[in-house]
Amino acid sequence: MPRTTETASFKFNHTMIRVKDPKVSLAFYQDILGMDLLSVKEFSDFTLYFLAFNHEGRELTAEEKEKSRFAREGVLELTHNHGTESDANFQGYASGNTEPGKGFGHIAITVDDVEKACERFEKLGVQFKKKPSDGKMRHIAFILDPDGYWIEVVPGVLDL
Repeated sequence: MPRTTETASFKFNHTMIRVKDPKVSLAFYQDILGMDLLSVKEFSDFTLYFLAFNHEGRELTAEEKEKSRFAREGVLELTHNHGTESDANFQGYASGNTEPGKGFGHIAITVDDVEKACERFEKLGVQFKKKPSDGKMRHIAFILDPDGYWIEVVPGVLDL
């Protein structure tokens, strides 16, 4: 069905996942995946961290990052409920890929070269769910973030 004039301006803005320890998660998404922190919104019992890839070709100012948070697509929101990082009894969040009943599955990033990206991830100690050499789909990989969320790594261009 073609887009209507009523929905012509709609864009997919962001996905939210909950994280146990924001310091660990931010290090993963910024240092390992290369995302920029757009903004942080603190509340009394939780904090929101908005991240996205910078494809502007230049470093954005803090004001530009903040303004772009809802004006762009492909934003990842990490939600930290205060106290989970130090709660010894905290069991973690459901990634959507465990039984019983599956829900949320994964997020995905595109890269120029899946093999090279995976070599880098291995050197950085990233945990894999699936390496490109595993299974039938040899052109993709799945890595795990610190909370066990799956991240699919796919080539930017793929002939199926």
